This record gives sequence, C-alpha cells and structure tokens, in this order.
Amino acid sequence: MSVKKAIIPAAGLGTRFLPATKAMPKEMLPIVDKPTIEYIVEEAIDSGIEDIIIVTGKGKRAIEDHFDHSFELEESLIRKEKFELLERTRKSANLDIHYIRQKSPKGLGHAIWSARKFIGNEPFAVLLGDDIVQNEKPCLKQLMDEYEEINSSIIAVQQVAESETHRYGIIDPAVSSGSRYEVSRFVEKPPKGTAPSNLAIIGRYILTPEVFRFLDDQEIGAGGEIQLTDAIEKLNKTQKVYAYEFEGKRYDVGEKLDFIKTTIDMALTREDLRKPLLDYLEGVMTNKSSLK
Repeated sequence: MSVKKAIIPAAGLGTRFLPATKAMPKEMLPIVDKPTIEYIVEEAIDSGIEDIIIVTGKGKRAIEDHFDHSFELEESLIRKEKFELLERTRKSANLDIHYIRQKSPKGLGHAIWSARKFIGNEPFAVLLGDDIVQNEKPCLKQLMDEYEEINSSIIAVQQVAESETHRYGIIDPAVSSGSRYEVSRFVEKPPKGTAPSNLAIIGRYILTPEVFRFLDDQEIGAGGEIQLTDAIEKLNKTQKVYAYEFEGKRYDVGEKLDFIKTTIDMALTREDLRKPLLDYLEGVMTNKSSLK
C-alpha cells in the first residue's frame, strides 16, 4: 500500500522563541516571508502526499487561518493587480488539510497517537516542523521510494557531531545497504558518551500502523513525555524498522541561531534579496574588522 497520508505535529509551546511565541505559534514564525510550517507542508505535497493532518494545540488557530482562504485579502490583491502575490497566497489555501487538537502536551508520541483514527490501517508519513530539508528530491520522497522497495517502516537519519548525540534519538546500526540501515535498537536522547552511533533521527518518518499498538500503552519516556522513538524501538522487535541516510541540507529551525542561519540562506536564494543582503553582510564584516 502506498503512503498517501501525513501527520504534522504542531502542538508544541515554542518556549525557545519566547516572547515571540506567546501569542504566535512557533510554526508561523516566518523564514523570509513564508511560515516555517508552509515549507513542511510543501515538502509533503511535492512528495505525493494527498491528505495531511496537523496536530495542533491551544493558541494555534493562526495555522488554520493561514491555510484557509482570505477573501478580503484576495480581492484587495486583485484590485491592485498583484497577481503573482495572489497566486502565492492562494497556493497555501488550496490544500486538503485536516486538524486535530492534542488536548494535553504529553509529547511527540502522544501527538502521533492523537491522529490514529485519521490514519486508520494505512502506512503514513510524519514530518516534524523543526526540520527543513532542502534537496532537489524531497527528503520525504526519498523515504517513500525506499518504503516502496522494503514495505516496512523507515526513518530519516543524518550524522551529527558526537557532542550533539544527547539531543537526538540515535540508532544503533546493524547491516547497511548503501544509505539504508537495518537497526539493532533506537535510543531516545542517550546521556553524553553513551550513544551507540552518531546517526541521529531527523524529523521524517514512514511508519506502518502497527506502531499505534505501542503508542496505545501511553508509556512515559525521556523528559517525562510519551516518546515516538520508544514506540519505534518496540515496533522494531516485531517487524523491521529501517533507517535511511537522506540526501539534502537540513536546517534545525527549532533553535534560535539555526533559525537565523536558515533565514539568511533562504534569502540568498532569492534574486531580489541576494545582492543587497550580500552587500549588507560584507559591510557588517568590514565594520567588525575595523573595530578589532
């Protein structure tokens, strides 16, 4: 069965970006002029996903409004003949997106479990909003193609610095075939110096519906939350779960400094912004040098 449905968890409080996220969902923070969640949704659509469910929480209404039509805005753009901007605005509203609220902030595993009735008995994708991956072939599409070959759960991984492994779910790789790994075990945020590898789980997954059997247990894991990695580890004991080292540049927009770097990199891809931004950055570096 092909993967046609995707879950995008968006119920987090966004405390790292306070006070900006006191009244605005962190998923709506713009990278240049596009909310971060729109990059995630576009990757899902470009990969062939047909139905998306976004798991939201309290104070996330702006996400639903963004992916809806704004008739007054559209009429204003038509009157002003700003048709290119109109097309970009309508693009985010022409998607078939569903919503469900995670009533309690119990972790990623609980957010995925909340969407179980939408998924039913089908394989499904998960895309986390803190990870944006830029590549000609979308990261999720790479996973979907691998799934078509192996017909088994598969998650995206990337090598990270040894000093950073405690921040991620980490795989203990067994047999490898090119960029695809069989996995001995999955470890959620191992203490420093104990990680079995430096292959970190990045926010893209293809999972079989059997994972919900283990999420049903509502078992509390690292950080006092229900962890998706723990359920994947249990699933791996009954049916193989693979890992795939994807191609592409990954941005962690859940961290302030990386969010700023992402904004700069994205701006440099824009013809209207590239030269003035480079001139500005050159001026910043010149001034910095003169102050030494």
